Amino acid sequence: MKISIGPLLYLWDRKTVFAFYEHLCQAPVDIVYLGEVICAKRRNLALSDWLEIGDRLAATGKEVVLSTLALSEAESELSAMRRIADNGRFAVEANDMGAVNMLSGTVPFVVGPHVNVYNAETLKLLAETGAIRFVLPVELGAEVLTALQQQRPAGMETEVFGFGRLPLAFSARCFTARAHNVSKDSCDFICADYPAGLLLHTRERKPFLVLNGIQVQSARTHSLIGHVDELRACNVDVIRLSPQPEGMGDIIAAFRKVLDGRLQSQEAARELTRYAADGVCDGYWHQRPGMDWSVGA
Repeated sequence: MKISIGPLLYLWDRKTVFAFYEHLCQAPVDIVYLGEVICAKRRNLALSDWLEIGDRLAATGKEVVLSTLALSEAESELSAMRRIADNGRFAVEANDMGAVNMLSGTVPFVVGPHVNVYNAETLKLLAETGAIRFVLPVELGAEVLTALQQQRPAGMETEVFGFGRLPLAFSARCFTARAHNVSKDSCDFICADYPAGLLLHTRERKPFLVLNGIQVQSARTHSLIGHVDELRACNVDVIRLSPQPEGMGDIIAAFRKVLDGRLQSQEAARELTRYAADGVCDGYWHQRPGMDWSVGA
């Protein structure tokens, strides 16, 4: 099973981003997704910067994929999507049906986790348009995945979101800006102050959700490292780790050791809880509330 690093979901400064991917050049990962998925206003890096980073990663043997926005609202964003689609160097991850339509019949592409692939008919249609890999929507679990895998089209790979705060929803409004009583157009990139998102609590002061610009994430960190044997049994090809501001090297190393049989998955699951300050979850995998956690329970 391969390890992928999903697209960076937070707004980090240029120096931090370049340093992060420089470290990935030597990390034991197979696939790296690059680009802005959340907000078109985030322009710390241009497409030329992402291509430069991609070239460095590709030179070390990594498969590089350029990701598109999950929510496109303006012609300028469609133009940016076209430039990504026409990059001519790397594969593309389509994160909405607009991107799927743009890529259909042109180049092989990856279907991201924000496209609703809930049944075999949808998977077949996407394969016919040129998709070569799909990322299981995060709210689906082992039961649905097993059914999909039994009818998976030939040549289609399966990727599963394996570690990180769960991407739950998107909106035209910027939640982080509204939390600071400013408009989206006058946000002054306030999300840069939250390298792992802005944590929300319930009235009982329990961690509940995380605001990340126009995206809502889970407060708890989703982790499937304790379910690697089940993922293998489901014939999953790739497990995705979402970039974290801290501990990414240790997280990658733990997954690599488990996949190589050098570390017990349950032990690794408990070790990685230290990189989930607001709790760990795997409920969706078991068709239960997403915030549930089964390992060690």
